Amino acid sequence: MQKAEQLERTAELLAEYPVVDGHNDLPWALREQVGYDLDARDIATDQSAHLHTDIPRLRAGGVGAQFWSVYVRTDMAGDEAVSATLEQIDVVTELIGRYPADLRRALTADDMEAARAEGRIASLMGAEGGHSINNSLGTLRALHQLGVRYMTLTHNDNIAWADSATDEPGVGGLSPFGHEVVREMNRTGMLVDLSHVAATTMRDALDTSAAPVIFSHSSSRAICDHPRNIPDDVLGRLPANGGIAMATFVPKFVLPAAVAWTHAADENMRAHGLHHLDTTAQAMKVHAAFEAAHPRPMATVATIADHLDHMREVAGIDHLGIGGDYDGTAFLPEGLQDVAGYPNLIAELFGRGWSTADLAKLTWQNAVRVLRDAEDVARELSTRRAPSHATIEQLDARTV
Repeated sequence: MQKAEQLERTAELLAEYPVVDGHNDLPWALREQVGYDLDARDIATDQSAHLHTDIPRLRAGGVGAQFWSVYVRTDMAGDEAVSATLEQIDVVTELIGRYPADLRRALTADDMEAARAEGRIASLMGAEGGHSINNSLGTLRALHQLGVRYMTLTHNDNIAWADSATDEPGVGGLSPFGHEVVREMNRTGMLVDLSHVAATTMRDALDTSAAPVIFSHSSSRAICDHPRNIPDDVLGRLPANGGIAMATFVPKFVLPAAVAWTHAADENMRAHGLHHLDTTAQAMKVHAAFEAAHPRPMATVATIADHLDHMREVAGIDHLGIGGDYDGTAFLPEGLQDVAGYPNLIAELFGRGWSTADLAKLTWQNAVRVLRDAEDVARELSTRRAPSHATIEQLDARTV
């Protein structure tokens, strides 16, 4: 199949089955760059000088639904983390209200389908890290009431009840309270997101969850041996669970040669007194200077397709999705530099023999089905389980 034909088929596919992207950090970028001043970053216009994301490029990329991350840093603990998460939710709500012709608030799978029918981008939210609930199941339920439809159990650091992929082992996966968090997420209909968590946490969550889980932005550990990625034994459990793994584009997670380079780049950021995830103008200047002196290994569209090919072999076509992590990373693969790039990936997969039916599942159908299944589980569980008021002190038998 020639490239022109691949792109033509891609345009036809995305017109009917647009991309559901599992993770975009635009809200945090707006917080860091302009203190939520949406006039200073009007995403109705080209923001390519500052952001990976704006509405024209979402449209060009064929995005039909976006899980906006309401991430807050892990050094924001306790009530500070909860307050910052609420501020993140607030800016997503403001964005939806500001751009009603393009964005539609979505809480359910039916809402996603309604947005698709209207030609608008379904806007959902995902909390990134259990520190956002401050060990409180009541706070978890409150976030769900405010529209949060998944929670990543950890970010880069352990929390009291769950181990992170990029920290030393703490509780060995999920603590008893961590298992109760998963059960309460199932009861409310909030998706359990296993990106960022340790493999032990992944397995514990799969043992406990009655609803499909997601990996909102993770790729294959067999292709790139990074702890942020998913081991094959976990991918192999997704068919029985019903969940999906949404492949990410972050080079340091998908390209083995980029792992060591990124470690050096992160150390350089810290040497300049900056957080390694900082995407402010000052931080990007530091990144650019480092890259000029030390050219980075380049991931490509083919790199991501390699991950998806392997993930399909292990988990099956019904259990894959896409989670780019735009505006949450400083570097991206060639051809996927911003949210307009999704068609390049779809065209690559067409060229590898993926069918239209396969790709409709990858882009749209799998993610919608998982949210719908979680809603069905929640309806059933709510008939026989009252809201849990268990505390971490009670279940983990220690003072936190």
